[in-house]
Amino acid sequence: MWPNVLNKISAIDEHLGLMHRGEHNTSFGIDEETSSAYHSLMAQKRAMTYFHRGFNCAQSVFAPFAERLGLSEEAALRVSSAFGAGLGRMRGTCGAFSGLCMVAGFCKGNLSGNPDDKEKIFALTRELAERFKTEFGTLLCRELLHLNEGEQEPARPSDRTSAYYAARPCERCVAFCAAQAERLLEQHRL
Repeated sequence: MWPNVLNKISAIDEHLGLMHRGEHNTSFGIDEETSSAYHSLMAQKRAMTYFHRGFNCAQSVFAPFAERLGLSEEAALRVSSAFGAGLGRMRGTCGAFSGLCMVAGFCKGNLSGNPDDKEKIFALTRELAERFKTEFGTLLCRELLHLNEGEQEPARPSDRTSAYYAARPCERCVAFCAAQAERLLEQHRL
């Protein structure tokens, strides 16, 4: 499926320059599945651009969706900034997953204290957590990075080098969570 999707995306990009959300041009064989795959790949690309610019994992997943969520890029970057590296570089819940959960909150977040309303976002969060754990084995940044329990790191982040990227699964986590966020937004028509 992916080579076929990538070929169609190349044809779209070559002939149209840019495919706009929701437009389907059947002369290029663009179906809903291809469109969805295209948007997923573009979400991953935008997230990786943020990550490679030095933003943390949570920011890299959340900020690409700012405009669609009615936020400025600055607001999205600020609100997600503390969640990176497992919440403030304490290596708890993966920051990329936290960024995904922030998008989920925009889709199904509760606006009251009603237990039924809260149950909806909690159920969605658990569903997303299961997908993440199926893909990566854990939600915990410390375990994803194979760090020792109790090993305290300084708040200052590591320099981004090729060795940095090669030694950790963060790029994969960011890409996965961006694709899941895109899927959620498509499902909720945001």
